[in-house]
Amino acid sequence: MYVIRMKNCAFFARHGVLDEEETLGQRFYVDAELEVHPDMALDSDSIEGTVDYGTVFIEIEKIITGRRRFLIEALALDIAKAICDRFPKVARAQITVRKPNAPVPGVLDYVEVTVAWPQ
Repeated sequence: MYVIRMKNCAFFARHGVLDEEETLGQRFYVDAELEVHPDMALDSDSIEGTVDYGTVFIEIEKIITGRRRFLIEALALDIAKAICDRFPKVARAQITVRKPNAPVPGVLDYVEVTVAWPQ
């Protein structure tokens, strides 16, 4: 097993409970940690033997810029499930979604949620 990590993938989307979050939208950041079955990829040095992280990025982008979710927890789970479904070599996906402009009555850097699939 080996791990592919993608850090701080940035997307503009419209998730959240408040109507303003859908209307205005905001930037979201995603980290993906993918545990991958090695098969022959490490020996063959071939893209066909591994998971193409460019294609993973596009898959994440489709989900995060797609339909609105009220919870970033649900968003992270949908991303993790989609990656595991689309890429059979991924044994487990751990997805972190960060929301820097979370509507809270105070100052913070971001709210972050991490979900793993399968659990």
